[in-house]
Amino acid sequence: ELSNQELEAFAYSVSHDLRAPLRAIDGFSRFLLEDYAERLDDEGLRFIHTIRANTAGMDRLISDLLSLSRISRVEMNPAPTDMTDMAISMYHETATDEEKKTFDFSVSPLPDVSCDASLMKQVWKNLIGNALKYSSGSSIRKIVIGSEQTDGEVVFSVQDHGAGFDNRYRDRMFGVFQRLHKDEEFEGSGVGLAIVQRIVQRHGGRVWADGKIGEGATIFFSLSRV
Repeated sequence: ELSNQELEAFAYSVSHDLRAPLRAIDGFSRFLLEDYAERLDDEGLRFIHTIRANTAGMDRLISDLLSLSRISRVEMNPAPTDMTDMAISMYHETATDEEKKTFDFSVSPLPDVSCDASLMKQVWKNLIGNALKYSSGSSIRKIVIGSEQTDGEVVFSVQDHGAGFDNRYRDRMFGVFQRLHKDEEFEGSGVGLAIVQRIVQRHGGRVWADGKIGEGATIFFSLSRV
């Protein structure tokens, strides 16, 4: 109960106390661009655009941290869920129109599982979003979703043929702020996979990864069978 109260206080502080000055920075930098752009040289304009890009990144980071904190507190409502339909719908919700034209997306029939649908949608959205992002510069734009049933559990997988990663550091991928790629290569807050892990663990499952630099990555997660 004490831990939950501390999380509530943290969430309130982040959403109100930290976001207020961030909005001020964003607002005043926008005013500078709108009202004083003609008085600034190229270097001055570059400074302002850099400020605005970083405030936007900070706002995304705060949103992700709030999402991570809420996962530990939200009440779960597990029910039998059509995972095939959910994976497909989350792809169409996450991918842009351009990505849908250029990506080969395939889903093998997935078994139903008992889970909290709203939380599980976030898992699929984060994993598919990562696959799209890290494949953006690849000549092979392909995402394959599959599953394998073992005694008492189902292992789901999301495979891409993108940037990949060094398997020596795969355990770091699921820590908060632990990123294996630089910001200039791929944008991100380093919280998305931590959210995936937290949700899957709340369902009694586990998450792991396999990859190779330049050859893609596969993220696995397990859930109990219906």
